[in-house]
Amino acid sequence: MFAEFHTQSVRAFPHRFMEQVRAFAPGVALCAALAAGAMVLAGIEVALVGRSWIDAPVLAILAGSILRTVHQPAGTLVPGISFSGRTLLEIGIVLLGATLSVGALIAVGPLLLAGIAAVVMLSIAASFGVATALGLSRRSAALIACGNSICGNSAIMAVAPIVGAKSQEIASAVAFTALVGVAVVIALPFLGVFLVLTEPQYGILAGLTVYAVPQVLAATAPVGTLAVQVGTIVKLARVVMLGPVCIFFSLMAPKFQDADAPVQNPPFRVILPWFVTGFLMMGALRSLGFIPDFAVPPLAEISKFLTIVALAALGLGVDLRAAIHTGPRTVAAALASVVMLGIMAVGLLRLLAVSG
Repeated sequence: MFAEFHTQSVRAFPHRFMEQVRAFAPGVALCAALAAGAMVLAGIEVALVGRSWIDAPVLAILAGSILRTVHQPAGTLVPGISFSGRTLLEIGIVLLGATLSVGALIAVGPLLLAGIAAVVMLSIAASFGVATALGLSRRSAALIACGNSICGNSAIMAVAPIVGAKSQEIASAVAFTALVGVAVVIALPFLGVFLVLTEPQYGILAGLTVYAVPQVLAATAPVGTLAVQVGTIVKLARVVMLGPVCIFFSLMAPKFQDADAPVQNPPFRVILPWFVTGFLMMGALRSLGFIPDFAVPPLAEISKFLTIVALAALGLGVDLRAAIHTGPRTVAAALASVVMLGIMAVGLLRLLAVSG
């Protein structure tokens, strides 16, 4: 009896799998097309003006939101859009773990590494407090705090499902945090001159404050090669904090439920989401040498593309009018977060007395 049931299940699997593919394909194709278009537009920006002022993730959200505003996606697209916004995103976060390396962290040094961890945690706490004081929800506050303090889009998208963030909250956090991040890239070289920083000092400052790895390169390249190298390593050390921070928010997840939402008491609760476990495991595999160096860049690019696809899916569920309504408070929170992070970073430089 069991053998017959097992045989039937095995035979039915290809059919069910193809049904799922057919159900997801239209929505995934739409999200992928929006993501590809956003990357092309970002590339055109770089070709014309030398850098991407509005990066591909933000362009993908805007494209999805505009499309959603002018035309409601057909019902056949919904399964694939949902799949793109959740499962593909989680896969992208797992692949991001391949960029981690214990060797790179050891090169930072124990004192600086401890300082980076302290700055990230203090920045998250302070940013969360300011954002909630400005009237943002706890979920939005958590997204903005983690986005600025860790690694931008990836951190926002990793924390969002843990705290139960809504599409509108995620889109606002990504878009307006990125806007402030561009301002930081522009202003940072002037701050470096004002503070009379050496190349290593400037690299640490950039690595601690700039929104994403490509922007760290943009902010440090005019200063020098050493600044680029130090900034990139410090930035990667910040990315490592994504794992512990996700664990913390997993433990605190009930605090982010809506007051009027029914409290759920499952027989057990998963403390660490599977994609965060995968992220940490990929980092361990990279550090142990099971993921060769030549495989890291393509894995990073796949992770980036999947994240942009997920953001396009997110945009397809966003009401632009609501985004405009919450925009000023979100920008204020993101700006305050960056300013506090910068003050903490400069304080760490002074504390460690980093010299060239």
